[in-house]
Amino acid sequence: MTRNEERTRNRILLVLFVGVLMAALDIAIVGPALPALREHFGIDARAASWMFVVYVLCNLVGTPFIAKLSDRLGRRTLYTACVALFGLGSLIVVAAPTYALVLAGRAIQGLGAGGIFPVASAVIGDTFPPEKRGSALGLIGAVFGIAFLIGPIIGGVLLLLGWQWLFLINLPIALALIGFGVKLLPAIRAATPRPFDWGGTVVLGVILASLAVALSDLAYLLDEASVSGLVNAISASSTWFLLVLALALIPLFLQIERRADDPVLDLNLFRNRQIALAGALSFGAGLSEAVTLFVPSLLVAAFGVTPSTASFMLVPMVLAMAVGSPLSGRMLDRIGSKIVVLTGTALIATGLLLEGMLATSLVAFYGFAALFGIGIGVLLGASLRYILLNEAPAAERGATQGVLTVFISIGQLIGAVVLGAVAAARGSDVGGYAAAFLVVGVVMLALFIASFGLKSRAEELATRQQWQSGASAA
Repeated sequence: MTRNEERTRNRILLVLFVGVLMAALDIAIVGPALPALREHFGIDARAASWMFVVYVLCNLVGTPFIAKLSDRLGRRTLYTACVALFGLGSLIVVAAPTYALVLAGRAIQGLGAGGIFPVASAVIGDTFPPEKRGSALGLIGAVFGIAFLIGPIIGGVLLLLGWQWLFLINLPIALALIGFGVKLLPAIRAATPRPFDWGGTVVLGVILASLAVALSDLAYLLDEASVSGLVNAISASSTWFLLVLALALIPLFLQIERRADDPVLDLNLFRNRQIALAGALSFGAGLSEAVTLFVPSLLVAAFGVTPSTASFMLVPMVLAMAVGSPLSGRMLDRIGSKIVVLTGTALIATGLLLEGMLATSLVAFYGFAALFGIGIGVLLGASLRYILLNEAPAAERGATQGVLTVFISIGQLIGAVVLGAVAAARGSDVGGYAAAFLVVGVVMLALFIASFGLKSRAEELATRQQWQSGASAA
């Protein structure tokens, strides 16, 4: 690799890094704006929560669609389009005269953000040699830890100028990313694209939207971790209607995908053991991430600290995440995915079980924070995306990265509901939260055992060689 090629790849990585950071920061800095938004538009807390719900909903629904389009129309087109959508959504939020238009802007932001991370991961697969992909993915994955560290600080500073500045700051960044993206990102696209799978895309969108709204409503009802909240959640008929609708549409979706010329989700990919395990692990990682929603409440109940102090006590966990992701990326390039994934799942399981059994110990909490943070950074930062880049054909890289993101999001949504239900069943005390941690710890222990089924380093290298031989022959 020449120095010019290396310089170009570093510039591409910077464009991807900043784009993912912009989208990740938006989640972290919106929180401080909610009180100002409530006052400005005269809305209550439930209405304000839709700032997050709409964003997550459109993010989830848009991800598989945009990721698939990137395989057909090229990474440059879709990455810059996603950044443009994010910027447009930010502009609408700033200029919105009504709260309804604010939510419309957030929906557009979520749609754009849904494509940024999976398309960025696919770009790494297209432009970086296999022996450098782990390190590149690790740096991109570290963005989320960085965002949660600096997001509240940036949000607090910008809020002094007015809540609009939390969104205005995205505009110059988006314009710069579009300019550099057009110049640097690859423009490879499918030579003869087959008919697009509109039927599968629409049905999948309805399934994901129904799940997202239903699970968000359930999580909200269980937010206080009380018995009354649990009863209200169980009796919410509209929520159950959406859940039943989502489940009822799954057989139709599978049938459409089996017949589609170019399915939005190629079911044959899941016959690959590596990809199937990566999907299961991504769901488990999302489930584990949902734990972080309950950690501040556990700290308040266990140690009698204020909610503000509880938030500061999460800093070691976030730092561990920021360290774990790039470190695991380097290890992927050296020793392969199996040992790295086993390490990540073992750390998460150990941390959760430790905190679940010793919830009133401050030493145990910080041990959990370190183990859990590094483990999540290892698992979500690079390793699972690395597996998919190694296993999926180049023509399906975007789609498979999108599916991984969807599995993580569904795991987060289901995790919020399941953990809330477990905590609510035990009451809003330490025992309820500890039981919830133990449940996820057992799930991750099972996934740790399943991870022994991943390919060894030698088998991974053999698969890589097969793809390279096939590409050379073509």
